[in-house]
Amino acid sequence: MHTMTLPVPYYSLYFNKKAKSLAVAEAYTNQSKESKQRTFTQYMATAAPTPAAMATASQTPPFDHLKAIKAFEDTKMGVKGLVDSGITSIPPFFIFPPQTLSDLKPNPSARPDVNGIPTVDLSEKRPSVVSQIARACRELGFIQIVNHGIPLEVMDQTIEAVKGFHEQPPEMKAPLYGRSPGTGVNFFSNVDLFQSKAASWRDTLQVRLGPDPAPAVSHLPEICRNEIVEWNLAVKKLGEHLMELLCEGLGLDKGRLKEMMFLESRVMVGHYYPHCPQPDLTLGITSHTDPGVLTILMQSQIGGLQIKHGDDWVDVKPVPGALVINIGDILQILSNDEYKSVEHRVLANPCREPRTSVGVFFNSINRDGLFGPFPELTSPEKPAVYRQFVYMDYLQRFFTKELDGRSLKDFYRLKDTELV
Repeated sequence: MHTMTLPVPYYSLYFNKKAKSLAVAEAYTNQSKESKQRTFTQYMATAAPTPAAMATASQTPPFDHLKAIKAFEDTKMGVKGLVDSGITSIPPFFIFPPQTLSDLKPNPSARPDVNGIPTVDLSEKRPSVVSQIARACRELGFIQIVNHGIPLEVMDQTIEAVKGFHEQPPEMKAPLYGRSPGTGVNFFSNVDLFQSKAASWRDTLQVRLGPDPAPAVSHLPEICRNEIVEWNLAVKKLGEHLMELLCEGLGLDKGRLKEMMFLESRVMVGHYYPHCPQPDLTLGITSHTDPGVLTILMQSQIGGLQIKHGDDWVDVKPVPGALVINIGDILQILSNDEYKSVEHRVLANPCREPRTSVGVFFNSINRDGLFGPFPELTSPEKPAVYRQFVYMDYLQRFFTKELDGRSLKDFYRLKDTELV
């Protein structure tokens, strides 16, 4: 059987706390369309109390958060199913606390420059490209790149194919719904659904792209199979080029990250953000940093991505033909704080048109390796600010916390008294 060189599962490897199925979900795939609608309506009646029910809350049992998310999980329909059911208000377990919602709108005066996030043209001379990328990664941790070698047609086809997957009938997606590694192809809503204080308004198709053993091509959804195979080849090549540029920006040998096997362990996530009827009460993805070395993100022209800059949030506006690149926690650690891994989030989508994005995360396959700041980047004048750790310990800590938790780089940061 032909297989694609599609890491050990990324978002799903350590997150296998699949809730036990409710009886209503066991027969779900055999129900008629009308029966499924009734099932979903019954779920909504318990998960999203009406205003009248809320007015008499003192006479009714308190909202059961865990029961509601289990019921939602067992529909295997995701957030798209909620939207298709015709809801006009979001279930309570999607509502974030006021302190999280207080700064949803960015402060225009906080923008790093008049053009927002820097856009780097990779077709310029290499020294200039290295300098621009290094500066942006030291200051913001995010850049957009153009003339990166991936044709616009391939980008558009991949976005449309992932969007097409999410817009299939529920019974076409339900067999892939789950959180265990399995075949390496998973459909789910919210990787941290059972750990987070509030769920975010999105669904995800996740595919591990490497290393071996990789999913057979036949396990990929037919509607986006060819596009994922082609995207995998293109993004791996671009990832290698970007790692070289990032290494050169630190004064390291250009192949240093590749030698540490950061190119081989990759996972793709195809996020789908449907229209949200109450975008001021929830998020598309809560604030977080990425654990890997590098993320390559392709987003549709519906905005919503924001990065934290100081105390403010800055929009990462879509640029036609551009890809968004951001530094992950592990590269900030390896660079001894030269490069920055910054918090970012996605707002809930207020538009009728869904927002779609395709991200590829790069990690090392050297799970038993010892990681810490590069020796070349430490000195008596600038000692290592992170302690060394085994990479498997690092990953386990990430996948057993909610996304909106304390950044891992803070966990491994040395205290002032420990600096030598």
